[in-house]
Amino acid sequence: MPPNSRLRVLIADDHAVVRQGLRHILSETDDMEVAGEAGNGVQALQMAREQNWDVVLMDVSMPDRNGIDALKMLRKELPRLPVLIFSMYPEDLYAVRALRAGAAGYLSKRSAPEQLVAAIRQVAGGKKYVSPAVAEALANAVMDDGDRPPHEKLSDREFQTLRLIAAGRTPAQIAESLHISVKTVSVYRARLLEKMNMRNNAELTHYGIRHGLVE
Repeated sequence: MPPNSRLRVLIADDHAVVRQGLRHILSETDDMEVAGEAGNGVQALQMAREQNWDVVLMDVSMPDRNGIDALKMLRKELPRLPVLIFSMYPEDLYAVRALRAGAAGYLSKRSAPEQLVAAIRQVAGGKKYVSPAVAEALANAVMDDGDRPPHEKLSDREFQTLRLIAAGRTPAQIAESLHISVKTVSVYRARLLEKMNMRNNAELTHYGIRHGLVE
């Protein structure tokens, strides 16, 4: 980074209060600035394409296009742009999926402000950011399949479908949220039931609530 220049950070989060808090935290540093804000995944993709950024700080759960899908698209179009996933979900739920999708790091919103600042600096420097909690999640991910909970064995789309079913969404709502057809939703649901050895949506919902998969 040239002398006297600041890291340009794009914040993508659908909660204005969160964006305001992040802007305040980063404004207290000497080497970074929030140069743009996006309230959903589609807007984040558009802004990332139109301007130059040093880091994208992106939430997982956003309207129009969720963070994992947006991350995959950014990796295809702008492979050198580091994306730090910043989420309310605990590391054992989304960190491994995010890193596999190409994230430069994963950080929980429960983290201290100084940890966030350190993570942004690290990924802006071309390195991966792995907190102790993420390192543990990665270690658990290489366990034998028999030792892992069923939802960790699902594909990203299947996992997203499971979460939306557990949240009480209809097939049409799920299709709209994931930008797929209702028929494809039915295919994912059938795979879910088979892989998780369950019979109906009620069992999937109970599982999702019990494992903290529902907001």
